[in-house]
Amino acid sequence: MKTSIALIGFMGAGKTVVGEALAQKLGKEFIELDALIEQRAGKTIPEIFRQDGEIAFREREIEAVKEVSGKKNAVIACGGGVVLNQINIDRLRKESLIVYLKASPGVILRRTAKDENERPLLKAADRASEIRRLLQFRKPFYERAADITIDTSRLDVESVAEEIIAKLKEKGSV
Repeated sequence: MKTSIALIGFMGAGKTVVGEALAQKLGKEFIELDALIEQRAGKTIPEIFRQDGEIAFREREIEAVKEVSGKKNAVIACGGGVVLNQINIDRLRKESLIVYLKASPGVILRRTAKDENERPLLKAADRASEIRRLLQFRKPFYERAADITIDTSRLDVESVAEEIIAKLKEKGSV
């Protein structure tokens, strides 16, 4: 039986805050993939994008997924683009149920408004249309990878965590 949970979804969908709450409720280790990448690289993700480019970041992401994908009893908050490389999903699937947290473009815009400097992919003149464009492109990747899907647009962190736990129980995974 799979003992870990990997949270996927677009930036601002709630992967980190929900992941922390979920890990605490289930007594599992919490791993934030982007924080692990920053730790290994010795620089922030915006610095990696600026200095090395997105391809170099994605290579680091593949390595980080490889490192954590075999962990048992963990909640892994993945970066928004983790689904762009099928190898990441294949690796995560070995030990994790994959939960897709989705949110509407308007909610994502509101949730990410205060941290535009930490979101390299949202450095656009029209952030709303950039969010819609990226979401439209990534949506099929998220949907294909997901074992469970939760819309976080109108839910608080506790409600999302409780809904994930309920769906895990339905699947006999808790």
